[in-house]
Amino acid sequence: MNVEDAAEELASELGVETAEVEEDLEKLVSYSVPLEEAKSSLRRKYGDGAGGGDTPPETDVGAVGPDDGSVTVTARVLTVGKRSIQYDGTEQAIFEGELADETGRISYTAWTDFALSPGDTITAGNAGVREWEGEPELNLGESTTVTVQEEPLEVPHEVGGERDLADLEPGDRGRTVEVRVLEVESKTIDGRDGETEILSGVVGDESARLPVTDWDPHDAVAAGESVRLEDVYVREFRGVPSVNVTEFSTVEPTADVDVDDSAARMTVREAVASGGVFDVEVVGNVIEVRDGSGLIQRCPDCGRVVQNDQCRSHGAVDPEDDLRVKAILDDGTDTVTVVLGREPTEAVYGGTLEEALEDARDAMDRGVVADAIADDIVGGEFRVRGMLSVDEYGANLDADDFAESDDDPADRARELLAEVTT
Repeated sequence: MNVEDAAEELASELGVETAEVEEDLEKLVSYSVPLEEAKSSLRRKYGDGAGGGDTPPETDVGAVGPDDGSVTVTARVLTVGKRSIQYDGTEQAIFEGELADETGRISYTAWTDFALSPGDTITAGNAGVREWEGEPELNLGESTTVTVQEEPLEVPHEVGGERDLADLEPGDRGRTVEVRVLEVESKTIDGRDGETEILSGVVGDESARLPVTDWDPHDAVAAGESVRLEDVYVREFRGVPSVNVTEFSTVEPTADVDVDDSAARMTVREAVASGGVFDVEVVGNVIEVRDGSGLIQRCPDCGRVVQNDQCRSHGAVDPEDDLRVKAILDDGTDTVTVVLGREPTEAVYGGTLEEALEDARDAMDRGVVADAIADDIVGGEFRVRGMLSVDEYGANLDADDFAESDDDPADRARELLAEVTT
């Protein structure tokens, strides 16, 4: 039986429009869902499928808690995303996104394709509830019945996944963004199926810049290109949102996307309170150069700093020399540890790594390099731009740019006075 005949038969059985059923069937079959399984899925979607057990009474989305076990909700589908996961040792495609009613929003994972689309109003009966990252999440499985309602539910939330980068949050699924690829490189990682090629880089739009990973490398994801990324998910990378592109994402060229060259300007307190910012600029005074600055040695295998030729992961190693600075920056609102890699440290020191090693040999003391750096920067005011992350050990700003500030102290004093008096 072909899709057209199956749709006509199923539409007659369910009492719905043939064209609508045929469209849903074609969508499922295009995802390699067997025809009979697709028909069963649509029976559940249009309310003719048998769920498992008694259907719980209907609950408002805002009242769903992680201990509810199972619930019935009527809600609007805000987003629908698809990705592949490892489950019980096998690869399985899941569907995920957000639902909402007038009382709140809730994320969901559908282990069966219910052919959901953004904007659908559905009643999900016998939906399981679990806790995910501290919040309740609905699980739509084989025992769940999904019925599409004819009357759309009005909700105080945006339907659809289109967002600016600045609006993305870890945990978002089914998002669509239009971005310019600013940096990208191919990497080989140890994936779940062995060595895997991925693309890793940075994308930007007028609102922000964020890291991106393409787990199924697309040719269109190339440096300088503007692309529309449909059905991406967002997870946390060192405290900031990271865009993830999968084999189910649609990647297409788009019109040139403008990118703001400036970083978000914040006080240190604001940046730390945010929990992490991928591209931020702060201005403050260096009050200390910490131990572990100047000439250091790294493990050749993992890049970690080693002491006495011992790596915590690889044991005894033949270390490689490197340069870095770890400085405490204070802007009057809070402090942050600024970390400079080799190139910005060479700029601060005024010499290359090789020259620093020669200076240390002449003095018979590797500490002279850190001392010279401290003499130059402690007490000075600097403008620092880079990625700020926050963890249990404190706040760190990995600096891309580190330069003496050209701010007018009088202007800044007026700004601070204005903040105090408003």
